[in-house]
Amino acid sequence: MSDTTVYLPDLLYRGGRFHEGSALHVGADGRVLLEGPAPPGARVVRLPGRALLPGLVNGHSHAFQRLIRGRTEYVAAGSGTDDFWSWREAMYRAAEALTPEDVYTASRQAFLEMLLAGITSVGEFHYLHHQPDGTPYADPNALAYEVIRAARDVGLRIVLLRVGYARAGFRVPENPRQRRFIDKDVDTFLTAVQELAREAEGQSRVSVGLAPHSVRAVPRDWLEVLAGVRGDMPLHMHVAEQPKEIEACVAEHGLRPVELLEEVGLLESRFTAVHAVHVTEEEARMLGEVGAGVCACPSTERNLGDGIVPADRLVGAGARLCLGSDSQATVDLLDEARQLEGHLRLSRVRRAVLDPGGGEMGGLAARLFEMATVNGARSLRLPTGTLEPGAPADFFTVDLSHPSLVGASPASLLAGLVFGADKAAVRDVAVDGQLVVRDGHHPLTQEAGLAFQGLARRLYS
Repeated sequence: MSDTTVYLPDLLYRGGRFHEGSALHVGADGRVLLEGPAPPGARVVRLPGRALLPGLVNGHSHAFQRLIRGRTEYVAAGSGTDDFWSWREAMYRAAEALTPEDVYTASRQAFLEMLLAGITSVGEFHYLHHQPDGTPYADPNALAYEVIRAARDVGLRIVLLRVGYARAGFRVPENPRQRRFIDKDVDTFLTAVQELAREAEGQSRVSVGLAPHSVRAVPRDWLEVLAGVRGDMPLHMHVAEQPKEIEACVAEHGLRPVELLEEVGLLESRFTAVHAVHVTEEEARMLGEVGAGVCACPSTERNLGDGIVPADRLVGAGARLCLGSDSQATVDLLDEARQLEGHLRLSRVRRAVLDPGGGEMGGLAARLFEMATVNGARSLRLPTGTLEPGAPADFFTVDLSHPSLVGASPASLLAGLVFGADKAAVRDVAVDGQLVVRDGHHPLTQEAGLAFQGLARRLYS
C-alpha cells in the first residue's frame, strides 16, 4: 500500500500557469512529490470542477482584533473626526479585557476564517503578553501559547511574531492601556522569543520570529541590540504607517524611520516593513537594496485612513511585497491583492499600475498572486507558497462553476480569481497535504462561532 496521495483537480496552478490533466502527488510527510504515474495503492482524491492552487500566506495579522470588526465605524461623541489614533483607543478596550481563554477563542475564530478564505499560513504579530495590570503571567508566554494552540486546533500554519514593546512613545507619558504589551527591557523580550522558539522546535506547523513593534514603541538602544541578533528568524516591524510616527522619529533621532533602521543595521533580507505607507523614494531604495520585504495590508490601511502603500515605487526599487489581513477588517487575501492595485489606480489615475509589462493577459494577476503566496512565505521564512516538488503541500481549491468564476478559461482564470472572485468560491483547503476544509466546511465552524459569539456578547453587552 503506497503512502502517496494523489489529488486530481481539473486545473492545477504551477509554474505561473494552470495545467489541465495534471495531478498533485503528496508523500506521507505532507510534501509535494514529482508528478508521474500514480503508484500502485495510492490514495486518489478526485476534485472535479475544481482548480487547485498553492495556499495563500497571510504576512501580518492581529487575530484578537477580529472582535472589533464593525464596532469602530463611527465618530465618537465630541471627537469631530476619527482616525488611527481614535480607533486605537477602541481597540484597547478589547485588549484590556481578554483572559487567556478569550485570546484563544478570538484567535481561533480569526484563524478559521482565514482557512475558509484559502489562507494556509499566517504571521501573527502578537503583542498581548501580560495580565491586565501589566504583571507577567507565571509563564510569560502564556498568551502566545493560546494563540499557537488556536492555530494548531484549526490546522493553520503559524509563525508567531513575538512583539517587543518598550514604551508609549518618544516623550509620551506612560499609557496604562498598554500595560499588557510592555516588556521591562530588551533582554526580557529576547528571552521570551528564545523560549518560544525552543517550544516550537517540537511542533509541526509552528515557528517563531522577532517583531520590534515600531520606532514609536521601541527606542534606539533596543534596535541596536536586535540588529546584533543573528540567525534565520523573520524580523518584522511596523514602519511608516502614520505621519505622526515619522514626525516623532525625526524629533527623536533626526532621521525618518527607514533611515534609522538602516543606520542601526536592522535592514536586511529577512526584514519586513509592515505598511510602509509613508516612505520616500530614498527609503524605498534602502529597502530594495537589501532585498527587504514590505507587507501591505490594504483593507486595514483603507479602514484606518492610513493612506496608500506606494507599491509601484517599492516594487520598482526591488522590495518584495506581500500581503496581510492585519486588523481583520476583512479576511480575504485575494481582495487585499486587488485593493493594493485598485488603490494605486485611484491615486495614479491609470489602470494596471503594477503590470510587469510584456503584454500578457495574466502578468499583473500573476504578480499579485505571487505577493499573496511566494513573497509572503519568503517574508515569514517558510518553505511554502508554491507547489514545486519538496514544498509542503499547502493548497486550496476553487469551484470553477461558482458564479464569480463561471466562464473563465485557463488563460483568464488567475485574473478572474485575483480581480473578481468571491471568497465563497474557495472549497477545499489543505495544510501538509491534509484537508482541513472540505467543500467549504471546517469541522470546528459551529463550535468556534458559538464560543466567539458568547465572548463578543460578554465584552460588548
